[in-house]
Amino acid sequence: MNQDTAAALHPFDQATRLTEQGGRLAGQTSPAYANMVGPFGGVIAATLLRAVVQHPDRLGEPVALTANFAAPIADGGFEVLARAARTSRTTQHWTVELTQGGQVAATATAITAVRRQTWEATDRAFPQAPAMEGLRSLKKLPGLPKWVGCYDLRLVRGGIPPLPQHEPPQADSSETLLWVRDEPPRPLDFVSLASICDVFFPRSFIRRQRMAMAGTVSMTVYFHAGAAALAAQGERGLLAHARGQRFHGGFFDQSAEIWSPEGLLLATSHQVVYFKE
Repeated sequence: MNQDTAAALHPFDQATRLTEQGGRLAGQTSPAYANMVGPFGGVIAATLLRAVVQHPDRLGEPVALTANFAAPIADGGFEVLARAARTSRTTQHWTVELTQGGQVAATATAITAVRRQTWEATDRAFPQAPAMEGLRSLKKLPGLPKWVGCYDLRLVRGGIPPLPQHEPPQADSSETLLWVRDEPPRPLDFVSLASICDVFFPRSFIRRQRMAMAGTVSMTVYFHAGAAALAAQGERGLLAHARGQRFHGGFFDQSAEIWSPEGLLLATSHQVVYFKE
């Protein structure tokens, strides 16, 4: 890919781009997806998945991804190595490692598979929400991390005041419901869906109604739709729902669901997050 072609890429594809260099893949952090410390975790998880998706030996489509964030990633270049650890007739297990300065900064495991036609059902109920177009976008609000501008986020419920001047009372719940799509709009695929699973502000922010240091330690995404269903989604917004379960000893967990506007559950995720007072 030449320099002109790379410059024409969508900002998300630029941020997750990996190029072959001597048996490893070379990547570069993007200032557009900067977070409080280092890059936005969703774009790093997506980069790890891209190493699998673009691998010439990949079998089938992504079913699961677990990304573990071992250390803050500094601005600049990094290397990624993806390896198929085991391949069967229909499934494949992957290990992925991101290094920077000779040190491991993130690891991942992924499962891809050739899906079969089977019976299907969804136990989760599709959340009721007003249309995305009638809600205010968060991307122009001051005081939010830079990566927020890479998404069109429309909050239904469960937000926080940006940079509050005093400590408000705690909320009764850490639940958030919002609409989301890439900004500028981009057709949905597995890599962008993995990143979207991390667009929620930390549950401790919502529960306590104030910002404090927090960072995802481990994040798992389960994909419930194939490439054709994601392609049919196009550039439309997705309804994203998240809640925390338990806050204790400096860590909390978060579960999330990502839905199509028609009520198709596209992905679920679970993550554990480190937080400070």
